[in-house]
Amino acid sequence: MLLALPRRCVCEFIGTYFLIVIGCGAMAVDAQTAALTHVGVATVWGLVVMTMIYSIGDLSGAHMNPAVSFAFAAVGRFPFKDAAAYTIAQCAGALAGAISIRAVLGVDEAYLGTTMTILPATSAWFVEAMMTAILMWVVMGVSTGAKEKSITAGLAVGAVIAMEAFVAGPLTKASMNPARSLGPAIASGYFTNLWVYLSAPIVGALVGGFTYCWVRSVDENTDAAIDAS
Repeated sequence: MLLALPRRCVCEFIGTYFLIVIGCGAMAVDAQTAALTHVGVATVWGLVVMTMIYSIGDLSGAHMNPAVSFAFAAVGRFPFKDAAAYTIAQCAGALAGAISIRAVLGVDEAYLGTTMTILPATSAWFVEAMMTAILMWVVMGVSTGAKEKSITAGLAVGAVIAMEAFVAGPLTKASMNPARSLGPAIASGYFTNLWVYLSAPIVGALVGGFTYCWVRSVDENTDAAIDAS
């Protein structure tokens, strides 16, 4: 099903809103109650991504991440104008989600799911870039065009989000998503090292996307040569 761009943007707004309310909400609840633990929060992130892919994957592609949208555009799977529209919707959804958490819990930046790092900024940048490159590699492998909609897509992408949250969460909060970092930053007024979380995921997604395309093109060329022989 191919929806008109405005309707797809609404889906991206809603998907990213739910992503922040549930994912960052889990972080906020755990910060206040310690009931979820790091393992629980990482699991929640994986589950919310998985369920959103199954919910809106066939409607908008369930990008919910400007880095993913622009990487799809850069490798020729998605129009750049659509990626720009998606980015606006995703950032608006993330901000609305962060404001909703703050309105309910009344928490400051330490409890709002704001992305902070215990590493030096340069090290944090490389962690976020590497994690996003891995994420984009997986997304490319399970998507059709720019749509993440299949039996395996939700499980695969949700699993990689959870795994990366397990590993990188204690270091950088494992954002891998400029919108996910921007929304809580604006809602809390905490902008320290925000440049890391805006730039590193985009670079990482481009690396992951182009690397996958290169490997896939080499494989397809090899298969074509074998078939021709």
